[in-house]
Amino acid sequence: MASAQRFAGYPLAREGPKTVYAYSEDKNPALRGWPLVIAANLCKSVTRSSGLAKLLWSNAKFGVANDIAGLNDYNPRLQVGNALDAGRCAPTKVEITEDLRDRQPEDLAGRFYSAADYHELYKSGRLTPLQVAKALLPLTTQGKYKSAWAATNEPLVLAAAKSSTERYANGEPLGILDGVPIGAKDDIDVEGYISHIGLTYDPSEPFFKPAKETMWPLAQLEAAGALLVGKLAMHELGSDTSGCNPRQGTPVNWNNPSYYPGGSSSGAGSAICAGLVPIALGTDAGGSIRIPSAFCGIYGLKPTLHRTYTMKSSVCVIGPMAATASDLTIAYRLMSAPNPEDPVQGGFAPSVPPSPTAKRTIGIYSAWFNQASPAVLEATKKAIAYFSEKLDYEVVEITIPYIEEGQYAHGAWALVEGMDRACTSAVDMLKYGQLRELLMEHLAFLFKKHPGLLILTPTTPEAGWRIHPGDAAYGFSDGNVTMRIMMYIWLANSTGCPAVSAPVGYADPEPGAGRGKLPVSLMAMGEWGAEEQLLAWAREAEGYLNDTCEGGRRRPEEWADVVALADKADEETE
Repeated sequence: MASAQRFAGYPLAREGPKTVYAYSEDKNPALRGWPLVIAANLCKSVTRSSGLAKLLWSNAKFGVANDIAGLNDYNPRLQVGNALDAGRCAPTKVEITEDLRDRQPEDLAGRFYSAADYHELYKSGRLTPLQVAKALLPLTTQGKYKSAWAATNEPLVLAAAKSSTERYANGEPLGILDGVPIGAKDDIDVEGYISHIGLTYDPSEPFFKPAKETMWPLAQLEAAGALLVGKLAMHELGSDTSGCNPRQGTPVNWNNPSYYPGGSSSGAGSAICAGLVPIALGTDAGGSIRIPSAFCGIYGLKPTLHRTYTMKSSVCVIGPMAATASDLTIAYRLMSAPNPEDPVQGGFAPSVPPSPTAKRTIGIYSAWFNQASPAVLEATKKAIAYFSEKLDYEVVEITIPYIEEGQYAHGAWALVEGMDRACTSAVDMLKYGQLRELLMEHLAFLFKKHPGLLILTPTTPEAGWRIHPGDAAYGFSDGNVTMRIMMYIWLANSTGCPAVSAPVGYADPEPGAGRGKLPVSLMAMGEWGAEEQLLAWAREAEGYLNDTCEGGRRRPEEWADVVALADKADEETE
């Protein structure tokens, strides 16, 4: 059976070689404090051709693709592909269906405010968007929540809130997102804001200039009335997955502040799990949406490459993060509206969910899946049993070739795209492209063999990344942990497939590592263009967490009740 979600350049469905996956832990030294400072200064003097640079590149195993026999049988794929075949269906904006407007029960454990909650509050007249904006703005610049924010423009926020308030007063809201507070990661351009990309502001640097135009995905949310409260903090240059930022400050993981929030969309994870906003936009080149979503116990979608915006990258996307699966869906549907001025993104046909009667299949590569920690395995396997026993998913064993080699190739590719001093060659890039083609062809084979297949793994193999004393001064570099945390997420970036992360349980922190259980998340990766199928699965996972998982969903102790804060602020001004 051929795929129903084809695109220009869709890979040949060809099974890859039979390989044996045996996880091997990296043994690189972790650098902190002065050793890190010395190493960083040394790296500044390293040239592409220096022996030290080549040694570091080799030690990081970034040349492993050169040793794979048979890669010459595959054409190098330097870009994943183009838009889904719009000839089947003219690109249109997907509707916000009534089921997404349903509010969760008031007595639900760990309940977060949703877009539907704000919408109902505004329509009833109990609150206005202006009251919510005035309650939130102080939290972005002072107090315990400010570390999540990189910048806010109070006049712009208040002007947008006043306009939204007037629309509700006139009975003419733009839709369910009108007046709903949201945030955007600091590397997403917003008109009137400077993108700091996690760096200290330096007016002498030419790239620290206010953006002239808001990026398309965010512009679609604002066009629907969403209230952008500000830009959210991120890992410096988006270069790691912990979220530690000694320059701007590290956002807090409110589930347990002794652990990092995850990165690089760290501010988004922190702000959502704190209850400040129900929706934020992030970017993801190596798990930067899904990792903080997992660590912070929220929902995150990495769309198909270029689905929401044509990035100057073959691995990076812009996607939504949200407190609820419904809000994740609302944000995705609005931000993925086709852009008539973008021939790639604008050519995508709408993502179409499978028929309710379609066979439901989960693929598990056990040798890979089982490398997660015992606590993560316990939580994720309980969730998979629920999908199998209660929701009639068939669980099948699959294999994927060259898992370890593919991850190193993805890491090197991301470095090449993100830095101008990456020590790689054209030969390396061609080999990476051949390995990408091999993986994509194998995935196409699996999707053809099992139509509608969802490949499930833990989002991260560990429930969290504990903060090391002193990291706040200079930051740190621990490639061993970084690569382990990225163990599962890289495949979707390398092949361009969409993937969604959903919390399914909790784990205890390490002894002496603060209070608060750590969220554990499960990740589903689907076929190119299968976002709606993934979002439907995320809503099923949310049902499991809320109604079946022991204890249900947990809300951080320091969760901010924005509605109560807005009520209080209104009373004080009367």
